[in-house]
Amino acid sequence: MKKLGFIGGGNMAEALARGLLEQRVFAPGDLIIADVDAARRRKIARALKVETTADNRAVARNARAILLAVKPQHIDDVLAELAEAMAPASGAAARKTAAHKTAGSGRLVISIAAGITIARMTAAIGRRARVIRVMPNAPAMVGQGMAALVRAPGASKADEAFALRIFRAVGDAVALSDERLLDAVTALSGSGPAYAYLFIKGLADAAVSEGLPAALALRMALKTMRGAEENMRRSALTAAELIRVVASPGGTTEAALRRFDERGFSAIVADALHAAAERSRELGRK
Repeated sequence: MKKLGFIGGGNMAEALARGLLEQRVFAPGDLIIADVDAARRRKIARALKVETTADNRAVARNARAILLAVKPQHIDDVLAELAEAMAPASGAAARKTAAHKTAGSGRLVISIAAGITIARMTAAIGRRARVIRVMPNAPAMVGQGMAALVRAPGASKADEAFALRIFRAVGDAVALSDERLLDAVTALSGSGPAYAYLFIKGLADAAVSEGLPAALALRMALKTMRGAEENMRRSALTAAELIRVVASPGGTTEAALRRFDERGFSAIVADALHAAAERSRELGRK
């Protein structure tokens, strides 16, 4: 049996598989990836040298752990396929009866489908299912991801460690005990890259209005953000202390920070994050 099977072969699945192979967590023969798109399967097979298939049930039957990397609108159909494929093979009637009760107990199911709760997944594939819900983010595609995960009561600490190992192959990952915190995670790290892009774009556009060429303005904005992130990561100082180091009294930084404060920058950021978290909660309820 394969050690890990992916259902859904999109960009995130490919990034995870690539990271696992590059970090030597798994060998190509340990993985199988299912996707409905034949061109996508060919691309993945050619790039990663892993087995691919169009059959989700084959992944469910032949992988010890399954990673669901499908869009939320497709999750119910996929969960139904999992329940059928993982039901005890004791006759059609027995399979139908047992699917809800025991399906999934012999497989670890890890889901990155946004907004799909543990309760919804276990209702489909069985209350004893070993389910772990994960919120990753797009920088995983360049090895700089940040993921948070929550395990269902049926999943073990060993299952949790296995999932953490997967997502740490493309960045960092943490385990949480309260699934409700994933809404805040979604608002912060899940949506967060877009906030960073927006701020960098704003810096570069403003610099262009001050006369800098566009390519140079973007280059300088990117390097400034990267340098600030690295400095903050290495420093023992708090964010407020680092700001004071840069903002000399009466200087240019102080003038800019005063304008940020006058326009309510911190309140705007907080409002935006709260809006994203609330939308995450709404999607979960649906």
